[in-house]
Order: sequence, then structure tokens, then C-alpha cells
Amino acid sequence: MSSVVELERASDSGRRPLARCTGDAGAFLATSWGRGPVLHEGEDPAGFGDLLSLDEVDRILSTTSLRTPSFRLVKAGEQIPESVYTRSGTTGSKPVSGMADPARVFGLFEQGATIVLQGLHRYHEPVTRFCRDLEVELGHACQANAYITPPGAQGLELHDDPHDVFVLQAFGTKSWEVHEAPGEPEREPLRAEIRPGDCIYMPTGTPHAASTQRSLSGHLTIGVHVVAWKEVLRDAMKAFEADPTLAEPIPAGWTAHPEAFARELSERLAQAGSALSNLDARGIVHARLERFLSTRLPLLRGGLVEQILAEDITDETRFERREGSILVLRTRDDTLIALLGDRRLEMPAWLEPAMRHVADAPSFALGEISTALPDRDSRAVLARRLVREGLLRPVT
Repeated sequence: MSSVVELERASDSGRRPLARCTGDAGAFLATSWGRGPVLHEGEDPAGFGDLLSLDEVDRILSTTSLRTPSFRLVKAGEQIPESVYTRSGTTGSKPVSGMADPARVFGLFEQGATIVLQGLHRYHEPVTRFCRDLEVELGHACQANAYITPPGAQGLELHDDPHDVFVLQAFGTKSWEVHEAPGEPEREPLRAEIRPGDCIYMPTGTPHAASTQRSLSGHLTIGVHVVAWKEVLRDAMKAFEADPTLAEPIPAGWTAHPEAFARELSERLAQAGSALSNLDARGIVHARLERFLSTRLPLLRGGLVEQILAEDITDETRFERREGSILVLRTRDDTLIALLGDRRLEMPAWLEPAMRHVADAPSFALGEISTALPDRDSRAVLARRLVREGLLRPVT
């Protein structure tokens, strides 16, 4: 079974994130991805309100003791010193600094400061799930910052980012000016006021600016760290460099005989070209796939409770795949490899039929895998482990 099919089954919980950002994901990838900016006007009245709301920003800042650098304040493009809006305290008798002081943060916001929630994908579950689904869909790592700007505040100066960007307007409105992307023909800047549910896509290096705010605005900036071909070719070079002959020293005294040295180098370049063309491209790709699908952020909300529930299971206990979970199976010799997104599991190859059943069934009673795994105790052990690893959850 292809990885594409397995990933489609794993993460399709409602509308896919790329379609939410662009409308027609296929058309976007074919005509705009990596080429030029696109403005997509949202079709859903709720917009991106499920990812971020003003009330949720209030909750994060006022109740979680958020610490820098997970947030910062800026005004008129300048950083406000952390000491102005943070406080210190103790936790477990140890000193803690850089904690948000809600009253001072809200006071500075009223005076025109923009609140920046940095790395929001690491501590706000809706954004974590969105970024996880988007990066699996694209095959490139994603991150998220949020910018909450009061009315009348100056926007960002003209700048560009070292990665692709999706700007998602969550609440309020914001005016943007977007210039041509690198390699795009010269044109007049795109100017637009985006509203809740609207999205702007910009390739790496696209100059853009946000103008003065007329109303409260909250938007998410999703950064996509696009992998270039040179990075994949670097993987191939690492495999090639394992050749022990490449560790041999170049000729002593080569400076006196540069032409002879050039001829030998030419011969070695020809040998290198032949060796590179004979490398196992599939093996290199599969290694990168395993690395990518085992290093995403975990989605384990509820895992502690579910782990306790899984202690007392029978063949009648029903399980379901955790929302947003990934399960891609690979076999290597006598080992079954399960890629779960945030981790890589190795299992005996004889468990493959049972794991294929888990991969194919969004919900099942444990006894349903008895044909693939006849031993009752083994079924229970496997189910408990998959609950512990965050793939399955008991249905209560």
C-alpha cells in the first residue's frame, strides 16, 4: 500500500488544511506553489476561528504563566523590552523568570503594542493539529506564530521571510501589501484587506508589509520550511561519501603538477557520476520518509486517561484511531516498522497482518483481529502498546 493512501486515511478529519487555505489544493500546487503569491477569500463564515480567537489569546496570556520566548510585544516595529511586561516567581522553590504579567501585557496592548505568540504550534492544540496535518499533506515542516494587533497600531515594515508563508486571518481585518516573489515578473504590489477566513500565500523571499490597523486584528502566520532538492541530493552525497577510497589523500606535491592532478580529478569525477547514478534512490527517499514521519510534534491529548482505561480490556473492548494519527507501515527483513508521525516503532514481522487491520479499520473490537493475531494475551499487549504510543484510544 502506498504512503499516500495511508496518510489520506490517517489525517482526513474534515476539510484538509491546504484546501482551507487555498480553496482548490490541486490547482494551487500546480500553478502557484513556490511561484507567486495568492490571495484566497474564505468561504466559511467561521473562517479560522477554530484555530485562534481573542478569548483564547486572553486565556493563554492570563492563566498559563506563558514565558518568553513563547511570546513578545512589539510596537511600531520595535521590540519592547521583556522587563516591561514580564515578572519573576518561583516554581517548586526554583526561580522562574520571563513569565507574562497579564495586567501589564494588556495595558501595553491598549497603548498600541502588538502581541506576538511565538511557536504557537507547540502549546495551542488546535494550531498543533492544523500544522501537523498541513506538514504531512505538504511533506515539509511547519511552524506557527500569531499576531494580535490593536486598532490604530502601525503594521509591519516591508520585509521578507526565509520560508514560505500562509497568512490566515482569524479575527478582525488587516491590510496587506505584497510585492513580486523572487523569479516572478515585475508587477504592481498586490494590495488587499483580508477578513476572517481569508488567506495569503507567499513563497520564500516575497517582500510584504502590513499597513496601519483600523480595527483589532488577529492572524496566524504559518511558516513552511520547504526542503530544496539540494538537501535531498546532499543525502545522496552522504551515501556516496561512505566509499573508503574517498578518504585517500590527494597526491603529495600536486601544486607542482596541477595538470596531472586535474586529469586524476577528472577521472574520479567520472567515477563519482557513475557511482551516484547507481545509488539506491528508493532507499534514500524511504530513509527521508521515515525521518520525516517520526519527528513531527506528538498529538497525545487524553493519552494519560486512555492509558489507564486500556489496563482493563477484553476482546469486546472497542478501539478507534486517534484523530489526526498517522500509521505508515514498512517491512525490512524480519522487522515491521510503524511510523506514527512523532515516533518510529519496530515490531516483529509476524505482527504485520494485525497492524494492517489496525491501519485499515478506523474503529474495531479487539477480538476482530483474532484471525491475524490468534493469541488473546498478545492482542491485549498490542492494544495497550498502541494506546500508550498514541495511535489508538479505547471507546468508552
